[in-house]
Amino acid sequence: MRVIGLISGTSADGIDAALVRIEGRPPRIRLWLEAAQTLPYPEQVRKAILRVAEGTATSTAEISRLHVLLGELFALAARRVCRAAGCTLRDVGLIGSHGQTVYHQGHQERWLTGRRLATTLQIGEPAVIAARTGRPVVADFRPADLAVGGQGAPLVPLLDYVLYRHPARGRVALNIGGIANVTVLPAGANPEDVLAFDTGPGNMVIDALVRRLTRNRRSFDRDGRMAARGRPLRNVLDQLLADRYFRRPPPKSAGREQFGQDYVNRLLQLCGRAKPEDVVATATTLTALSILDALHRFVRPRWPFDELIVSGGGAKNPVLMAQLAAGLAPVRVRLADEFAIPSRAKEAVAFALLAYETWHGRPGNIPRATGARQPAVLGKICFPPCETKASGKVLRRERVIRMGS
Repeated sequence: MRVIGLISGTSADGIDAALVRIEGRPPRIRLWLEAAQTLPYPEQVRKAILRVAEGTATSTAEISRLHVLLGELFALAARRVCRAAGCTLRDVGLIGSHGQTVYHQGHQERWLTGRRLATTLQIGEPAVIAARTGRPVVADFRPADLAVGGQGAPLVPLLDYVLYRHPARGRVALNIGGIANVTVLPAGANPEDVLAFDTGPGNMVIDALVRRLTRNRRSFDRDGRMAARGRPLRNVLDQLLADRYFRRPPPKSAGREQFGQDYVNRLLQLCGRAKPEDVVATATTLTALSILDALHRFVRPRWPFDELIVSGGGAKNPVLMAQLAAGLAPVRVRLADEFAIPSRAKEAVAFALLAYETWHGRPGNIPRATGARQPAVLGKICFPPCETKASGKVLRRERVIRMGS
């Protein structure tokens, strides 16, 4: 079956799309990546997403419009990845869309009647994607896990298990996106042996600081150049690492609610008049130390591992990678690009795989990763209109930009 996976991460830079051929069932699933593309968001759309995600002033009308607009953009990304693969949407059996997360509170909190609830919200209307592409769409993956007591995240561990499990080597898959997360794969692991959790900030805090300190001239620290010129502020790191999140045992998940704009403001306040390079170096070291602390505190004592496999944008930051290698020696640090699926496509491939599992009525969550009481079939399925062709053309990018302005 050919399946398209779609996702936009916490950095809200754009939509990652992957076209994958999948066969089999866990643990004997086989994957072939046929194409991967990224569709950048128009700047005004990105600003609208971040405004909603940061909890600043908005309205239900704006969220509703954005929900539909992102559905149009996700459909456009699906069409483009087909074109890159040299096929058409008729050749695709299914689309899996994670959407754009604008709110995620994975741990339960008392609300209104006193009942403890965990909540999440991903936008990007799947009915629009189905109508524009003529393909069935599986979307809204997290709520089914929340409903059985899980945190709705992380959901990539199923793909990590398929890609990286080894009969004799213990491995940890580390993804450094906006948030950093790990999947622990003991040697010879079965699915029920897999542990996964979010360690804390990945690139989110670093990127926000770079934008702020360069007045939007840069959006991230390319090749870790700013961090390499700076010196981490030890007293600031000590205060930041005292955050309760880092000491909380897994399962746990994080997002902008913990490490968003308020957190960045606090970090800047703690840094005072420090040089921009020192501030970025501090944030980079915070990411490295929080990952290392999680591995030493929660993983190594019970599940020794031989290899760390790194994916995500943080894998391109040599300062961050050097800190991880030094803190884990003699563990071998490898890049996900050495394996079947390149790092840039991994999360999109994960949601293609989850959609494939849902389509076949099989669970996609790993309870030890999310904290769920039981396995759950994830997502909701939107079918296209009852014609042999898509009900309407995917909007041209220029028109989508006008809609978002």
